[in-house]
Amino acid sequence: MTSKPTPPMPEQRQENVPGRTEPMSPQPDHGENSYQGHGRLSGKAAIITGADSGIGRAVAIAFAREGADVLIAYFNEHDDARETARWVEKAGQKAVLVAGDLADRNQARAIVDRAVGAFGRIDVLVNNAAHQMNFESVEEITDDEWDRTFDINIGAMFRLVKAALPHMKSGGAIINTTSVNADKPRPTLLPYATTKGAIQNFTGGLAQLLADRGIRSNCVAPGPIWTPLIPATLPPDNVKEFGKQTPMQRPGQPAELAPVYVMLASDEASYISGATVAVTGGVPII
Repeated sequence: MTSKPTPPMPEQRQENVPGRTEPMSPQPDHGENSYQGHGRLSGKAAIITGADSGIGRAVAIAFAREGADVLIAYFNEHDDARETARWVEKAGQKAVLVAGDLADRNQARAIVDRAVGAFGRIDVLVNNAAHQMNFESVEEITDDEWDRTFDINIGAMFRLVKAALPHMKSGGAIINTTSVNADKPRPTLLPYATTKGAIQNFTGGLAQLLADRGIRSNCVAPGPIWTPLIPATLPPDNVKEFGKQTPMQRPGQPAELAPVYVMLASDEASYISGATVAVTGGVPII
């Protein structure tokens, strides 16, 4: 058993999406004091979107401790992003910060250009950034909200892959964050859940298209994970009981996902492509 935080969570609400780490109670665990690297990504250069906080920060810390330089792409949470960069640099690796809205079709090219300028290449692309909002009915979902969710969650993923591929060589890895919602869609997260199903299909098709180039494509499917997006987008009652519905009866911590991303990014995963790795606290994905 673990001593990770369990529901009920303290009452909390954040007004700005996608949320910030500092106001959260309890604070998420990104592996700051626990993750130990073993050189598994030594010499590699990675792009991680949504790397300012949550899963993205945990992956950035783990990648850096495994020897990778990291470009931290994020929306506008500058304090959070600088904190992630501090941990990457503390591990002795280069950190590059790129702010901007992934719904902007030019942002993918800007991210890739900065990575290539800073690192000279791209070995790993982690498409992790996501937008979600909670809706009690279909009528509440505006066309603009639907389009924004798709632009950020799957449209930007396609654009980043397309921009990065010319700079990736055989042995490269693309890792996309899907969700348990791809298999078990939560109705009040309809736009978000729909994009997560699209991500899983995109990843599988991409794995087949890129096999002859020696570039692998996989996705990670988190269950309920304690990140700023939760108090920023879910009703207070849902936040209070967040994660209780899993067999482990608690939310996952970002640090509990990082080892999966490391494995999929590493050369040890040379025959793993087209896979979905579930990190769901016991909820099966079929």
